[in-house]
Amino acid sequence: MSRKYFGTDGIRGRANSVITPELAMKVGMAAGLAFQRGEHRHRVVIGKDTRLSGYMIENALVAGFTAVGVDVMLLGPMPTPAVAMLTNSLRCDIGVMISASHNPYDDNGIKLFGPDGFKLSDETERSIEALIDTDLSSRLAGSRDLGRARRIDDVRARYIEFAKRTLPRQLRLDGLRVVVDCANGAAYKVAPEALWELGADVIPIGVEPDGYNINKDVGSTAPDALSRKVRELRADIGIALDGDADRVVIVDEKGHVIDGDQLMAVVASDWKEEGKLTQPGIVATVMSNLGLERYLGGLGLQLERTAVGDRYVLERMRAQGYNVGGEQSGHIILSDFATTGDGLVAALQVLAVLKKADRPVSEVCHRFDPLPQILKNVRTGGGKVLDDPKVAKAIEGARKQLGDGGRLVIRPSGTEPVIRVMAEGDDRVSVETAVDEVIEAITKAA
Repeated sequence: MSRKYFGTDGIRGRANSVITPELAMKVGMAAGLAFQRGEHRHRVVIGKDTRLSGYMIENALVAGFTAVGVDVMLLGPMPTPAVAMLTNSLRCDIGVMISASHNPYDDNGIKLFGPDGFKLSDETERSIEALIDTDLSSRLAGSRDLGRARRIDDVRARYIEFAKRTLPRQLRLDGLRVVVDCANGAAYKVAPEALWELGADVIPIGVEPDGYNINKDVGSTAPDALSRKVRELRADIGIALDGDADRVVIVDEKGHVIDGDQLMAVVASDWKEEGKLTQPGIVATVMSNLGLERYLGGLGLQLERTAVGDRYVLERMRAQGYNVGGEQSGHIILSDFATTGDGLVAALQVLAVLKKADRPVSEVCHRFDPLPQILKNVRTGGGKVLDDPKVAKAIEGARKQLGDGGRLVIRPSGTEPVIRVMAEGDDRVSVETAVDEVIEAITKAA
């Protein structure tokens, strides 16, 4: 059954157009009711990134939660993984992150976490959607039972200590010059502080949020600024987070970008040597490069693939007992430490490998040569264009052209009216032709 509000990563859309104060208040009321169990005072933590609209959405959520008798703890700007961690650590019934992740400032979103710090299941999201569209006036709290709201001041230090404890006690980053790009987002304070406390020489960029500049020409989706700064300062490594700091990409000392596939290969290889892998493999999505799959195979490890979305990666990890997973985009989930993607924690694990190897990032983090992979998007304006016979024929032809050694992945975006077409294989020309033929067919059908 399709969902009305929730996409692949919470509720997301244009602020004050899709994500309105009315919707946010209804989400607060519905989520607050959905997670009420027992007679205790129920509590929610709410974090946000640095978007201007965060103030509006935060206040509307507070109104919704307190109206149904839920006490609210406001964290201010904090990374998504910090909100997930604090939901569990503070024994809250639910956690909320106000963020549209890597999107521009005029989008925003609402991500929900259960009391265990994990993102909600599809079933739970559907139950909340049903409540959103229900008249809840009869279920409001009585005047004496309304919730209270307060700000929590020590959460930044709590998260920094948590992140630092994911490293071996004796490991220090002394001698490393690190440029960290915080995308003018949620980690603009915690990431530089954590790295500095571990001994690194830290040069922060993207740490001057103004409500409008989140992800603008900085961060993991725009790493050129980081690459330039690393080369300019002759730094050892660059770390780029996105707006809510649940994803990361690395830049080596030469300014070359290292994506999530390579980072998963680094962690998987190191954890295999250390005996830390709970299963002989990792979990990634259909978008991860075939080169990663072949590299892991050479180590005797397998690559489990899921649908796109870190929530689906995590579901597979939990179901089958894996402790490493992620996405090519830089969502790296290390379930020994976190319940969701954590860009800072993933970066620290890479830094640990770097210190142990005592070699440059360009050597440590280049584990395989990616196969030619091309991804193109086509805007459709809605409709079921993939059901068109000509589109189906083009897809079948593209698969034949790529052969057994290639892959073709076609998927509608979960956040916008776009169809993404990705192909990869050993021959770049065949890959390009396959993608272009499918894109042309979809464009005509649309």
